[in-house]
Parts: sequence; C-alpha cells; structure tokens
Amino acid sequence: MKILVITDLYPIIEDEIYTPKTIYNFVLEWQKQGHEVKVIKPNFILNSFIRKKPYYKSGMYGNVENINYWFPFLGNIKNKIKTDFEPDIIISHMPSGLIFARKFINNFKKNIKFCAAVHNSDIEVLTNPIYGIYFKSELEKAYKSADCIACRSYVLKNKFLNLYPQYEDKTFAAPSGIDDEYIIKRKWEQKEKIKVLTCGRFIKNKNIDKVIKTCDEIDGIELTVIGSGKEDKILRKLSDKPIFTGQISHEKVLEKMRESDIFVLPSVKETFGMVYLEAMASGCITVCTKNDGIDGIIKDSENGFLTNPEELKETLIRIINLNDKNAILDKAAETANHYTKSQTAENYLKNIFR
Repeated sequence: MKILVITDLYPIIEDEIYTPKTIYNFVLEWQKQGHEVKVIKPNFILNSFIRKKPYYKSGMYGNVENINYWFPFLGNIKNKIKTDFEPDIIISHMPSGLIFARKFINNFKKNIKFCAAVHNSDIEVLTNPIYGIYFKSELEKAYKSADCIACRSYVLKNKFLNLYPQYEDKTFAAPSGIDDEYIIKRKWEQKEKIKVLTCGRFIKNKNIDKVIKTCDEIDGIELTVIGSGKEDKILRKLSDKPIFTGQISHEKVLEKMRESDIFVLPSVKETFGMVYLEAMASGCITVCTKNDGIDGIIKDSENGFLTNPEELKETLIRIINLNDKNAILDKAAETANHYTKSQTAENYLKNIFR
C-alpha cells in the first residue's frame, strides 16, 4: 500500500530534541510492514519562528519533503511540491497538515482515502476564538471531507466528539505504541525510601513544580527529576531534596524508570504522553492526570492511577498505603503488551479501512 503522511510534526534529522517522534514511529512501522511511505512536511514559517522550531530549507531529506510557506497555504500549493507519488491513503496530522492535505488531495485523479488526525493542537484551534477567523473553518472543512478521523488518544476522541458528534461513525482512537523490548515484569520491592520519578520539559503545563512540592511534604520519598527547559532555575529553587539529572538520553530515561517505584507527571493538555506508557512498561506504578494524556488506557486503581494536580498528595499516599501493589504492576505490564508500536500501527490502518 502507498501511504502519504502530511504533517509539520516530523523530525528532519534524528536528534531533534523537541520534535516528538510519534508520527515518525508510525511511519517506520508501516515501512516494516511492507508499505511504501512518503512524508510531506508543510512548514508555515511564521509558526516555526513563534514556536522556536528548527528551520530547514525547502527540499528533500530522505523520504521527507520539507516545504516552507510564509502564508497558510493560500493559492496553488502544488507549485512547490516535488514529491511525485500516487498514494492510496493520505494521513494528515496537526492543523497545518490537515489544511494542506485537504487542498492537495484534489490534485489526484484516483479516489484516495483521506484520514485527518486530531491532536491537542487541533482542539485548541477549534475552541480558542483567536483561531476563529481562518484556521477553525479550514479544519472543519478537512474533518467534513475526511473519510475517517483519527484521534490521538481516547481523551481527545471524547473531546472531539463533544464538539462534533455528527462524526462519531468515522472517528476512532489512534494511540501510539512502545517497543516490545521495553516491557518488563517487576515486583514491588520494599525499600527504605520509595523512589519517585518525574520526567518532561520544564514548562508550566507539565506541573513538575507540584510534584516537587508534594514529594517534599511526604516522608520516605526520594524524587528524581529528568528534563530541562525555561523553568529550570525556578524548579531547582523549590527544594534541595530532588535529584535533578538534566536532559539525558532516552535509554538513560528508561534505566531510571526501571530503578524507580512510582512515575508521576500531572501534566495537562497532553496529546498522548508516550512517557506514561514507557513507565508502565518499565515496572513503575504510573500516575497521570484525569481526563488528559492516556486516561482511558490507564484505569484508576487498576493498572495505574488518575489524579488532578491539586490531589497529587492524596494519590501518592494512597499508593504508598496500598496493600497489593504488585496487582497494579501486573496489570500495567499487561496493558503495555497491548500497545506496542507494531500493534498500534497496524490498528491505525485497520481502522482507516474498517
């Protein structure tokens, strides 16, 4: 099958630190499964500068074509496109990808399946009045014309259908998956100190400050904080107890997870949150925010815990006092086994053609 992925959320080079590899991972899996995949990265330059994303010249980078536009795809967008590819499916992610894909698909003579994805960014565009003049209406046109709509989490699926219930029949959840080898089965070990881990960019919506303050108030906890970002100095001043590692490699993050007992990140406005699934697979009792991230995959008190940032202390105490912690860990490993990269990539395509 020939698949064309259209999105600006795609790394041009391997070591782009702040470009998530979730869509990149889907592409790799589809290629492993025998599909031919090309990527068009339509880059709205002004948006790149505002978001401080890395800039690349227009051109081909392997199977990825980066195309820069000053304006959000007005006029004939095909003039700049070099990719000569007749796909069976176009899968678009992120607002710019959806707008570009809807306009681009008319250039093909044959009937092509069009799948439009929903990220947290799309929900922001659809609900924030600042985007109402142009971007919201363009997204709505894309969702209307799409054959199917892939929401990047169960939470986002619920949010999207609350806004557009008329699309229920063609909407499905398309969560990410992890590498099979990440999944290990661990038992809870009673130690002198419970090792708690948090990991993420040091920005407000991650609520790492609340993790630090909460762990400071509970005896018997050793907190490790992984990451970096603009709030680094602020977070380090909150307490001298946590161990700050700075930014470390992905493999080192996994090592820290396997050494930890509890992973907690009460982040808000997450599209999915791969780090939670990795923590579950690594043998951590995992805590995420209610109605956010991977709520729907994590089921409270069954394979992990759901909380609100303001209720974090009560949640951690509940975990510490839990009698059968191994039951949670066993269920978490079982859940992770259902969300591997190969399974989620295969399910994505199955849902498109259901």
